[in-house]
Amino acid sequence: VSWISKSCLPSVLMGSSSAGTTEVRCAIIRPPRDGGIRYRGLTQEQVNILPEDYEIEYICRGSRIIVGPKVRKCLRNGTWTDMNQLSRCLLVCPRSWMSLENGRVALQPPGQPVEGTVLRYSCHAGFLLEGFSISHCTKLGKWDSPKPLCVCEVAKKPHSSRKKLYIGALFPMSGGWPGGQACLPAAQMALDLVNNRTDILPDYELELIHYDSMCDPGEATKLLYDLLYTEPIKIVLMPGCSSVSTLVAEAARMWNLIVFSYGSSSPALSNRQRFPTFFRTHPSATLHNPTRVRLFQKWGWTKIATIQQTTEVFTSTLDDLEERVKEAGIEISVRQSFLTDPAVAVKNLKRQDARIIVGLFYETEARKVFCEVFKEKLYGKKYVWFLIGWYADNWFKIKDPAINCTVENMTEAVEGHVTTEIVMLNPETVRGASNLTSQEFLAQLMSRLGGKNPEETGGFQEAPLAYDAVWALALALNKTVAPLRAKGWTLEDFNYNNKEITAEIYRALNTSSFEGVSGHVVFDAQGSRMAWTLIEQLQGTNKTEKPILDTMTSTKGNLSWYGNDKWIGLGPPADQTKVIEEFRYLSQKLFVSVSVFAGLGILLGIVCLSFNIYNSSIRYIQNSQPYLNNMTAVGCVLALAAVFPLGIDGLHVHRSQFPVVCQFRLWLLGLGFSLAYGSMFTKIWWVHTVFTKKDEKKEKRKHLEPWKLYVTVAVLLAIDVLSLLIWQIMDPLHITVEKFTKEAPKEDLDVLIQPLLEHCSSEKMNTWLGKHLALTHPVQRFFFPVCVVYGYKGLLLLLGIFLAYETKSISTEKINDHRAVGMAIYNVAVLCMITAPVTMILSSQQDASFAFASLAIIFSVYITLVVLFVPKIRRLITRGEWQSEQQDTLKTGSSNNNDEEKSRQLERENRELQKIIQEARAPSLSLHPSLPLLIMCAQLVS
Repeated sequence: VSWISKSCLPSVLMGSSSAGTTEVRCAIIRPPRDGGIRYRGLTQEQVNILPEDYEIEYICRGSRIIVGPKVRKCLRNGTWTDMNQLSRCLLVCPRSWMSLENGRVALQPPGQPVEGTVLRYSCHAGFLLEGFSISHCTKLGKWDSPKPLCVCEVAKKPHSSRKKLYIGALFPMSGGWPGGQACLPAAQMALDLVNNRTDILPDYELELIHYDSMCDPGEATKLLYDLLYTEPIKIVLMPGCSSVSTLVAEAARMWNLIVFSYGSSSPALSNRQRFPTFFRTHPSATLHNPTRVRLFQKWGWTKIATIQQTTEVFTSTLDDLEERVKEAGIEISVRQSFLTDPAVAVKNLKRQDARIIVGLFYETEARKVFCEVFKEKLYGKKYVWFLIGWYADNWFKIKDPAINCTVENMTEAVEGHVTTEIVMLNPETVRGASNLTSQEFLAQLMSRLGGKNPEETGGFQEAPLAYDAVWALALALNKTVAPLRAKGWTLEDFNYNNKEITAEIYRALNTSSFEGVSGHVVFDAQGSRMAWTLIEQLQGTNKTEKPILDTMTSTKGNLSWYGNDKWIGLGPPADQTKVIEEFRYLSQKLFVSVSVFAGLGILLGIVCLSFNIYNSSIRYIQNSQPYLNNMTAVGCVLALAAVFPLGIDGLHVHRSQFPVVCQFRLWLLGLGFSLAYGSMFTKIWWVHTVFTKKDEKKEKRKHLEPWKLYVTVAVLLAIDVLSLLIWQIMDPLHITVEKFTKEAPKEDLDVLIQPLLEHCSSEKMNTWLGKHLALTHPVQRFFFPVCVVYGYKGLLLLLGIFLAYETKSISTEKINDHRAVGMAIYNVAVLCMITAPVTMILSSQQDASFAFASLAIIFSVYITLVVLFVPKIRRLITRGEWQSEQQDTLKTGSSNNNDEEKSRQLERENRELQKIIQEARAPSLSLHPSLPLLIMCAQLVS
């Protein structure tokens, strides 16, 4: 029951009439079978209140129609109108039975051809009726007998004494491939010509008994049963549509029947063990696969995709194609299939970037596919579709209730697609076995179709194959007459148990060779037609014009190219999105800017080194351990020199030279760190060791021996050199490439940019760096070993910070710049701790990572040089100490050494006197007469 509007409630439902009459209500009536009742303006709760003049409407399910009253009205007496007439929902039988060429059809009762309708056929004067004169419409919506024919009486009279041979045929007038719409008239044309020929089967007349299989194996099963178990005996079966032919051919061997198909392309039908009596004028679908492969190779495609309807014909065709493309070095990257709804399969093609797509499906499914293709925008200059060529010419313009796309949408989606099909119409003007040229055949077929549009008539392209199939059968049967007569048999002796007659027909068909309207007809060992392949391309940007077809032929591996292919873009599209590899290089402006700062820093380091060497004889400079300061300056220069190879990448050097640059980075930074930081660490270590011990040990260590400091720096440097040598020998650095997410260019190009970044790496990089962390940028891999790694250098940094903090309040003339050294150590540690995590975050950004790492090195070096050397330069300039020291040296010669010796002697005497004073103050000692004098002398010495 269908419920419609709730807002149109009739006013009669609001209450009883003003005259006080009793409210009229009609009883609810039952709907017809397979139907329902529409109650207009009522809710479901109000159905039980049906007032006077209220109307109900019967509706039917599916394609059924109402026979009888469709609308009933509630009368004043509480009954419904036309209750003496029954309303039923019935199926409509095909209307094509209601017209008869050269004859008349009487319909009883008049109206729609539904269950119970009877058709009575009669022919015009001069024509004889062939077939049943009466046909009844069954409850299944089908006529119970085939449609008869009106045959010219003059033509038939000479053959009235001929014996009839019956051909049982299944023509798909509807369904996935409605090829019977044109193939049936073509077959009837051939039968008429054969029966009128006196040189072909002069004693026999061929008659066609056909049904509509709807290209459905289930329907074909029932029809095959009717053909085999109802008289007369059929000498040959003629099915169309691969799925139906498979069923018929597999069963026919049990009845010793030859099966001859005019429209079956399934490769499975070439199996002689499974289908021993099968022949066809339509070649196997695998015939087109070599041509497809040749086209793929011609247009330079190495990757294709496929989408198929899940039927045996397309599955076996695709399996054969997969083997052939594999041999040709072509990859099937995407393989999709569907049963009835191709939406998901088409979306998968789009998602997996399919470009060259081979589609295998029936015509009705093709419309569904390309409706989805339009929705997913899987067409245009980037895509090429390869389809089957036996669809109707304007198959995409046929209105189909199964899709929700317009003709304009479909026309846009199919533009430029390529089809492969056999040459079904002989391109040469020759008269074959039927004495008709291909153009004369088309003219007569158009006359048979009665003005139907051939582009919208199913099977119009295959009609020549059906025509030649009848001629092949007739010629083969004619060839068997003499051999059978020699054996004492005739064709009318055929029955389903007679294998000898079947064998003779088989031999005749197997050796058939004649010119037909579809070209030369000959069969291979599997009973399949051998033919040329026709390649067509739908062209034309103006959709209102008839598309231009580009034709090429391929047979026996030879490709005859007409050169008329056209493309929406500049040429054949690429088989996949082209990926352009693009290396990321360091910004040259940034590199030059940083290099300038590094160069200035190197110059500053050289100035500081020169100053320190020149003034090494001055006492103030000597008390700062000038040799260690020289090492610090050299280390800073080496560290700054490492900035240059840090910025060198593939833009400047070849890939083969890149590992050498990596080694330079490693060695310069490693040695620079060991010299600069090692010398500072040695100073702060000595100060802490001397001035944080007990007094007796402190006194012993206050005398500084410089060679121990140099040995400490040398040990640190040797450890670094040894570790670098082992690393370089056991696990040398090599170049690696990091890939980033593909990027689309701003221009409308069918390409993607694959950004790449070159790194220096080794197999056990994490082990050498001393931490379980993947460092991906070259700057990190060579800056972190110096600053952040959890190795001995990291420990040196932490220990240096601790020692600098512990000795911040100590003052000593032996190393008069240890506070400046502590500040430099703080500077290096802080910059490393800031730069390390930031560089890790920016590891894939070469400019930012280089900037942070190189600037950290530069700032560390600048601050170290300024803190250690600028105060010394300033003091010597402002106080003029270097002049006085030099003058004193000229006057006294080696006075400096003497002063130091005297100072040490006075310190020893002072310590002895202090010891004596302490003994004198002890209460256990007796006073000595000379004690006061000694105390006074000690004080004076002090």
